[in-house]
Amino acid sequence: MARYQGKRVARSYRAVILFVAAAAAVALAVAGVVRLVYGGQVPPPPDVSQRETDSSADHSSEPASQLDSAPKAPPYDFSQPAPASEAVDNRYFDDAAFVGDSRTDGFMLYSGVGTGKNLTSNGLSIFTLSEKKAFTVEGETYTLLEALALEEYGKVYLSLGVNELGIYKDKSFYSSYSAAIDQIRLVQPGAVIYIQGLIPVNEAQVEEHNGNKYNLSNDHLRVYNDLMRQVAEEKQVVYLDLYSEFADENGSLPEGLSRDGVHLTKEPCQRWLEYLKTHTVDFDALYPDGPPVVELPEPEGPEISTADGSEPG
Repeated sequence: MARYQGKRVARSYRAVILFVAAAAAVALAVAGVVRLVYGGQVPPPPDVSQRETDSSADHSSEPASQLDSAPKAPPYDFSQPAPASEAVDNRYFDDAAFVGDSRTDGFMLYSGVGTGKNLTSNGLSIFTLSEKKAFTVEGETYTLLEALALEEYGKVYLSLGVNELGIYKDKSFYSSYSAAIDQIRLVQPGAVIYIQGLIPVNEAQVEEHNGNKYNLSNDHLRVYNDLMRQVAEEKQVVYLDLYSEFADENGSLPEGLSRDGVHLTKEPCQRWLEYLKTHTVDFDALYPDGPPVVELPEPEGPEISTADGSEPG
């Protein structure tokens, strides 16, 4: 039995030796073929660095517009009211100037904004913005535009028009508002200018309070809002549609939001602030190529109104 096992082991060794010899012969044959093809020299390994260089060269030939193809934000649409945005906190208004009449003064008192410059004056009118010295600073009196130039602001919020509602000088209102935007931009070139559309009035309450002696109407208020929207588009400033935020189904200020039909109580002032906090626009988003160049209008002669208050011509 041991002799039989020894024969098996010998045969196994011989098989292994024959396999190794055959593999060596194949390797020598392949080497001979390679030498014949390459003139007796073994071919060099592939040049990985050259392949990488060629690859980068292919990319460099592509147009730069394809390499830098990050999508750009669409230009701001000045023909539309400011869209809703992520809410900011009150610190956003630290460098803001709030320009307006007694309505805006009430906003500063009751909204809880707690910051920003109060540049309001009872009876302030867009018609006399550059003439009436309604502001006193350290004993000196200034017009609104002069007072605005005393500090640098990042935002200017305008809310004017209620005191002009009963005058019915629409052309003058439009031209005065356009001129005011140019003059504000001249003294505050780095500020985002917001035109706040007029919040409606409650005509029944106004009638009850003072007989509507100033002839306030929501019909004319809507005309003024349309004119301010036109100014915002032409002058490329932001329009805030506060009218739609407050108007009821009849286009009126709902009852319970004012004691006299014009000036707002605390809750609507707080709602006003929340609207401002959720409708903000960055300066760079408005003017990626720089703000518009100020073109001051030619001085106009005095406007003549007809007896019924309509525009001549």
